Amino acid sequence: MGNTVIKTSSSEMNKMKEHYRRYLSEKVPPGGVFAAKTPSCSITAYNSGKVLFQGKDGETEAAKWGQPAETGKAVKKASAPANLPANIGSMSVIGSDEVGTGDFFGPITVVAAYVKKEDLELLKELGVQDSKNLKDDKIIEIAKQLVKFVPYSLLTLHNPKYNKMQGSGMSQGKLKALLHNQAIQHVLDKIAPEKPEAILIDQFAKEEVYYNYLKGQRAVVRDKVFFSTKGESVHLAVAAASMIARYAFVQHMDKLGGKAGFVLPKGAGAQVDVAAARLIKSKGAECLPEFVKMHFANTDKAMKIAKKG
Repeated sequence: MGNTVIKTSSSEMNKMKEHYRRYLSEKVPPGGVFAAKTPSCSITAYNSGKVLFQGKDGETEAAKWGQPAETGKAVKKASAPANLPANIGSMSVIGSDEVGTGDFFGPITVVAAYVKKEDLELLKELGVQDSKNLKDDKIIEIAKQLVKFVPYSLLTLHNPKYNKMQGSGMSQGKLKALLHNQAIQHVLDKIAPEKPEAILIDQFAKEEVYYNYLKGQRAVVRDKVFFSTKGESVHLAVAAASMIARYAFVQHMDKLGGKAGFVLPKGAGAQVDVAAARLIKSKGAECLPEFVKMHFANTDKAMKIAKKG
């Protein structure tokens, strides 16, 4: 099914809405002005002025209103890395990403999200992109919309369990591989019998290393699985997963801050050393495993600062 997008004015959009009045749908997507479904075409108009036509007669229907801004795909076709399908950006894909692995405070959150190709234009309208480019309040605003219609699985590895598993000899890489594999399987179960055209993992380890981490697991997802660094620029499913994971991470950090009695900083810079030292002085060093990743060098730095103060 091809997609055709045109750009139009608000007055013209009102004319379109009137024209398709008898086909209007009660369900209008986030960021939408109206949605309609004719016998041979679906039309969705957005606040940005873009109107998306989908279906066998989508291109013909769009031609009644203007010249297409984009045709045949909902995502600009970027050159995909050689190991990926050339058109992966316009496929229906499960993307997975994680947040919190480099943060001293807080858990690791891993999300796998399934984005259908017909929803790609909607995700663009919502502003889905690499969560590193956006502030937390904007990520939360977008993620709250995403979780309403994107099938996803969120897994959270809280600090006490993380420290126990890491302390038993399990590397962070292995922990991430286990979480990604599990989250992807959960989404596959949710959308069954439908199947994605591809599964894209934001790469944190080489493919052979990733599967080596999963040796001994009962169920390992391998079919149509691809790996790419900067996966959010390859497919919006990875960007969506990243945003939902960030949203969850921020919520957990807020809860931990409530327990600590003050706002906990993100990252692993000098500011977290000072915050952890403050925590040690107020609650004792024994509280740290609930709040931080103990194997980080920040632990020793915080202990030294606490002793000095």
